[in-house]
Amino acid sequence: MKLMIDDAVWGFNKIFSEFGEVVTLPGREINRESLLDCDMLIVRSRTQVNQELLEGTKISFVGSTVAGLDHIDESYLYKNNIAFSSAQGCNANAVAEYVISALANLAHDYCFKLAEKSLGIIGVGNVGRRLDFKAKQLGMTTLLNDPPREEKEGADGFVSIENALSADIVTFHTPLTNNGPYPTHNLLGSQNFNLITEDTILINAARGGIIDEAIWETINTKANIIDCWENEPNINPTLQKSAYWSTPHIAGHSIDAKFMGSFMIYKELCKFTQKPMNSEIETLINRESMVIEEKTLHATLNSIYSFKDDDEVISDISKFEDYRRNYPERFEWHHFKTQFDLPRKNINQY
Repeated sequence: MKLMIDDAVWGFNKIFSEFGEVVTLPGREINRESLLDCDMLIVRSRTQVNQELLEGTKISFVGSTVAGLDHIDESYLYKNNIAFSSAQGCNANAVAEYVISALANLAHDYCFKLAEKSLGIIGVGNVGRRLDFKAKQLGMTTLLNDPPREEKEGADGFVSIENALSADIVTFHTPLTNNGPYPTHNLLGSQNFNLITEDTILINAARGGIIDEAIWETINTKANIIDCWENEPNINPTLQKSAYWSTPHIAGHSIDAKFMGSFMIYKELCKFTQKPMNSEIETLINRESMVIEEKTLHATLNSIYSFKDDDEVISDISKFEDYRRNYPERFEWHHFKTQFDLPRKNINQY
């Protein structure tokens, strides 16, 4: 078998070479011609997987090592009997840690206590659940909005989007969808942007297009945290310059998340090919704990990884895509230990 793999897929050679010949290209450069002699396709988010890409090829399995699905035409794959697996949830903890790090920095720089703030979480799936847990460990009040979950589980514990938008801090964690009963394109847009005030902290670490950027750039807020943008990598310069943090879609780019994305697809490819799993694959990122000696949440999280560096890099927007492809090594919190108790010592759980 021959596998075409986005060269940004973590550990592609160690993890997937046992299935056959591995060839790689940058995700944006994978096209139909490059797939004509390939059997399997493994991508991240930069390859649009659809009829234009796959028609006339012999691709029988597509794996996506990222959480989002808006680059995948699942209907086409299903109709053409092409097996598909995604890594939904692989980067959920990484994104939740990114948001908490942002909040710790904001609290430090704007001199407020997180325990006195409310957090509106719009989209309470893989990321939102983890963020809800971590925020509550810090004493925050969370307002949860998730109509699909509310429809299935009942209204208890959920609030309207209008209520969630009234929180001190509002963060979005929905997929990007244009159809269905709950479309999320411009979920924050002309119909409700009036609920965002100059005291609101607004965060998008979900997908570009969930917040209407044409309106957003005209609104005064307390602070904006923006990791996901419309028209990446040609991002909105007005929002980029005015944001507290503007980062190049890297919230979910921890080593742990990248490994898990690859590992989840590896397991599904083993099932598809009826090949036994190699037990050594699961231990590829084992490492000894590192000790952090800082004595505040803000300093501790910045010592583990400083997202301020990511913000500074794209002061030159032309570096957006290259930086994503060559992102620094970043491990999640569970690889570290402190010599003291944080305010809520189990913030790194869930």
